[in-house]
Amino acid sequence: MIHKKAIYYADDDIESVGILLRLRVPVLIIGLILGTLISFFMSQFEEVLEQDIRLAFFLPFVVYIAAALGAQTESIYAGGLKVRKAKFHNYLVKESFIGFFIGLGFGLISGLAVWWWMESFEMGMAIGLSMFAALLIAPITGLLTTQASQYLHEDPSVESGPIVAVIQDVLTVVIYGNICSLILL
Repeated sequence: MIHKKAIYYADDDIESVGILLRLRVPVLIIGLILGTLISFFMSQFEEVLEQDIRLAFFLPFVVYIAAALGAQTESIYAGGLKVRKAKFHNYLVKESFIGFFIGLGFGLISGLAVWWWMESFEMGMAIGLSMFAALLIAPITGLLTTQASQYLHEDPSVESGPIVAVIQDVLTVVIYGNICSLILL
């Protein structure tokens, strides 16, 4: 007989503070470690940032939008899993399209805005392409991380939220730094 691990859902109405801490702290520690890696990855792009410090203006913007889109996917999919109505393949297909279209629109808008504001076509191109690439993968990151939490029999709404955010942040920083380096160096 196979015993499945019980899933505890972080419900402040019924769970003790001890259980809530046990559910939440380990994921936040992982986030702390991965968040520290973000600083390391940023340091790898020192040359492009030294060439044009204005690139630093747009990194938080791109990181936030990508993290927000990944968090939306995570939240929607976790809700579907909780009521056992989520079909991974359906979400994968639809969220891929959502990432593409939102990435295309936001990448175009942000690229044009940066080109106009900074009077630099290359910078606008770098920011626009970074936005597109980060938003293209954000829903997939949210979906895969949530699915992994479910597979590990953890509450996806507790486990995947912080992990989606920090993984997406790391990916976005790497995407941003590489695209800016390729275009501007």
